[in-house]
Amino acid sequence: MNTVSADMDNPSEAAAALDPLFAPFNRADAPGLVVAVARDGKPVYRRGFGLASVGLGVANTPWTRMRIGSTSKHFACLAALLLEEDGLLDLDAPASRHVPELVTQGAMPTLRQFMNHTSGLRCGLDAGFLAEGMAVRPAGSMLAGQVRMRDVNFAPGEKFMYNNGGYHLLSLAIARAAGMPFERFLAERILAPLGMHDTQSVPDDFAIHPGLATLHVPLPGGGYKRGVFPSMELLGEGAMISTLDDMLRWLAHLRGPKRVGSAAAWERMTAPTRLANGVAVPYGYGLMRHPYRGVEVIHHAGAVIGGACQMLTVPAHALDIVIMSNGAPVNPHELAMQVLDKMLGDALAGPVPAKADSTPYRRLIGARYVGRASGLVIGFADVEGALGLSLLNLPPMPLYGSGGELRLPFEDIAAGPFVLDARALEGEGAPPATLPFGEAGVPEPYDLLVAPEGGLPPFAAALAGEYTVPDLDARATIAQEGEDLTMRVQGRFGATVLRFEPFGPGLLGWRMDGADIPLRGIAHVRRDGNGVVTELAIDTTRTRGMRFMRQGR
Repeated sequence: MNTVSADMDNPSEAAAALDPLFAPFNRADAPGLVVAVARDGKPVYRRGFGLASVGLGVANTPWTRMRIGSTSKHFACLAALLLEEDGLLDLDAPASRHVPELVTQGAMPTLRQFMNHTSGLRCGLDAGFLAEGMAVRPAGSMLAGQVRMRDVNFAPGEKFMYNNGGYHLLSLAIARAAGMPFERFLAERILAPLGMHDTQSVPDDFAIHPGLATLHVPLPGGGYKRGVFPSMELLGEGAMISTLDDMLRWLAHLRGPKRVGSAAAWERMTAPTRLANGVAVPYGYGLMRHPYRGVEVIHHAGAVIGGACQMLTVPAHALDIVIMSNGAPVNPHELAMQVLDKMLGDALAGPVPAKADSTPYRRLIGARYVGRASGLVIGFADVEGALGLSLLNLPPMPLYGSGGELRLPFEDIAAGPFVLDARALEGEGAPPATLPFGEAGVPEPYDLLVAPEGGLPPFAAALAGEYTVPDLDARATIAQEGEDLTMRVQGRFGATVLRFEPFGPGLLGWRMDGADIPLRGIAHVRRDGNGVVTELAIDTTRTRGMRFMRQGR
């Protein structure tokens, strides 16, 4: 039932409420974004802000085309479900039935597990950045990289871990089953029937497409460079470009009568994923679905190099929101939730989720902990007055607090959820030696990490030398220069440099130098029975235990 004030169906009222949100991006000297809001399928707000091209001085308009990044994923899922209904794709068979090149140690995941990110395979895209940084990799590299990796993050179905590489494999299976290129199948079976004529799957950022905004990456000294994703073969993981009007058509179809795909297929798209331990996470097939302030929302974000996207619908109120950026310094997900708040107003029953005040938890600020079983490293920091949680050396994200729990919601980061019992953590003094912490319903004790005094730990010099990384088809060299310890990773098409800092006994934090996607993570130092370093195990948010094996010892 639609209970929103009729005022918000009036474009002038919607503009009065929403224009102040976007005023900071209404500039003639910087990249910007485009925004659309619709009620009952009728646009009530369509705006372009900032420039589509700083170099040419061309403004963004409501009909400017933009990259939507990972918002593309559920288009690929619908394509797979259409082929399942055609009897051409078995989503529950081992993935190797449709991609026979794929080999793993242990159980083979299914295509369906690629769709809900529970395959356990490592992400070939993440691995490529780790080995080769921003080097442009030719067509075929993603499949070769996925096939090469034998180790896995976990057994299929055991956990959720976002995996772009799984969607690339899914797209290959779709193309092979359909007997046509992935892009053509999307165009013929999904986009054309829905009248989405300005939307297409585009495999790289090098070809020129009419009406497509330039992606902008800010330079440290001012100005911008062109955002280019280092791939010639983007597929279902994030290849689509679209417009506001096309995405509004798509959202109206998503929550309305179905012309493409059965109602049952669409219901599966938004059903939660249940993990092996019984915990349900609000991610279906390329879509998240969960409550927010008493209403149910369905959405998915997307990020590209030099841009970002958020697509969101509130079915009960027939409210659709699309935000696409080509380089504005903005989080489209946060902006979309602010638009939702303003559009629904008093129709929202619950309060705005409250971030946890950092003041009661001062003794946690700056502390780091490691999970006894998982080896997951977490840390705490103040984030504009809120208590922030850092995972695997990533920038801290605000925690939300209520009922004695501190939470980092799944929908904020597509991981977890992460839950901390806050009742014993308040107060002054030293941080506790252990704390209970849970990931996706699995509680685990975490132990306080104490970084060695005086910089790098004593064994840092012993790390220097050569390493091989079979799963990356790469070699690495660790060298110490004064107080700096770095590792240069050389892959087939490019190289990266990781810079280390001590986190605790046998643990180093690292960050990637000079990349548009500056990865961060943890390195676990492993030794033999004599204490000699034999390998490093590298963790990122999408990879666990990547082995860098020491040579010549």
